Amino acid sequence: MPESFQLGSHTFRSRLIIGTGKYESFEQNLACVEESGAEMVTVALRRVNFDAAKGPRLLDVISPKRFTILPNTAGCYTVEDAVTTARLGRELLDTDLVKLEVIGDERTLYPDVAGTLEAARTLVDEGFTVLPYVTDDPVACQRLEAMGCAAVMPLAAPIGSGMGVRNPANLRIILETVEVPVIVDAGVGTASDASVAMELGATALLMNTAIAHAKDPLKMARAMRLGVEAGRLAYEAGRIPRRLYASASSPLDGVANY
Repeated sequence: MPESFQLGSHTFRSRLIIGTGKYESFEQNLACVEESGAEMVTVALRRVNFDAAKGPRLLDVISPKRFTILPNTAGCYTVEDAVTTARLGRELLDTDLVKLEVIGDERTLYPDVAGTLEAARTLVDEGFTVLPYVTDDPVACQRLEAMGCAAVMPLAAPIGSGMGVRNPANLRIILETVEVPVIVDAGVGTASDASVAMELGATALLMNTAIAHAKDPLKMARAMRLGVEAGRLAYEAGRIPRRLYASASSPLDGVANY
């Protein structure tokens, strides 16, 4: 049985969190969530339809009765918009969880770190379980932890880029200097990227585009599940040291001489 981890008062065993955008249909999205083994899915509050009169609703297919819904503030470029959107999510979904995004640059979708810190402080004070999307800046992650965030979510690479972990050194520093869960968010492209992040010691991964835009999303969802599981097992097992020269696989003591 996989080891569980905590986000505030919420407990999870799956270390893979799936997004709910860019799929061909809600049904395809659901099938990928099921194939991935994810227990939690994230929903962009500013982009999802909650009104049945306006057509099909995502949450009628990906039901909050089956999955933990993580509302996010994607598309927010100001502290005020992010805080207001988080409050809306709490009212609509009856949850204290929020994935906080305050975007600072439209082209790269990099977070506004100062704005993220300000919004996080407000939401923590209001009792939210705050999971902030942030750059791979160890100091910013330490400050978010200190103010009471339940986790930190440093990016691996720009959202949707598929470039994988671009700065493993920074992620290792973050992992060594914060005690809250570290969820790598954004930039993963394939299962080997997921394994790399997990082998570094990440608590979990959040991804969307890598599955939704794969040639075969269902197969990629399964591959990501296996990549996350393999990476976590490898991290727990502990890799051998890297060596410049060979090291014999079999002991040399007692070798017969001819």
